[in-house]
Amino acid sequence: MKINPYILLVAVALCFVTTHHAQKGRYPITNGFSVFGGITKFDITTDNFVTSQGDGFLGGISATVDIPLRWYNVSFGMQLSESNIDILGRPSLISTENEFINYKMFAAQVAMLMHIKVIPNHFTIDAGPMLQYNGKLEFKNRDQEGYYINNYANLTAEDITNISQFNFNGAVGASLGIRNFKLKAQYIYGFTNILNKLENEGLDTTGGDARFKGNQSMLVLGAMVSF
Repeated sequence: MKINPYILLVAVALCFVTTHHAQKGRYPITNGFSVFGGITKFDITTDNFVTSQGDGFLGGISATVDIPLRWYNVSFGMQLSESNIDILGRPSLISTENEFINYKMFAAQVAMLMHIKVIPNHFTIDAGPMLQYNGKLEFKNRDQEGYYINNYANLTAEDITNISQFNFNGAVGASLGIRNFKLKAQYIYGFTNILNKLENEGLDTTGGDARFKGNQSMLVLGAMVSF
């Protein structure tokens, strides 16, 4: 998997990370940054395959622009994640035995979030857009590369790994805690079709739907330390 896009995204995110105080009119503006991490539940909602959500983890940084006299603040952040997902298949073409094929996916996400101050410095509701670059689906168990995907006659586990790598998501969640430490819950939904690229692969879709459509979903539970 190519690393260059990740380095670029890290550089972009770091450009936003500053810590200083400024005045704009009569509103004091406070800029700071945070480090966060958490565990995830990841799935792809699709009618093409039978999936089972998998565990994963993420970590990242964010820069916050806070105007204390306003009811909201804004943050710019980047996070890296490794997610797991299982797709139902079978060991051979004519096998009647079903088995989940284990995949993993690496992703980098850049987000701009608005944080509504329900209780200033303690509880916020967070929402905003997110741009994602992800790798292909990778096998956790190389012995499953030759498996076949259920719902199709001849579609192999290797055939479906080349998913769309640029996606647009929406995120909504909440943060609860004290000024410098908060627990976070976040739900991320993919607005774009993460399986769209499979339609250009010339795959054998005998026995199933030739149109591929899937939207990713991720639940994040974690913690954040602010400076």
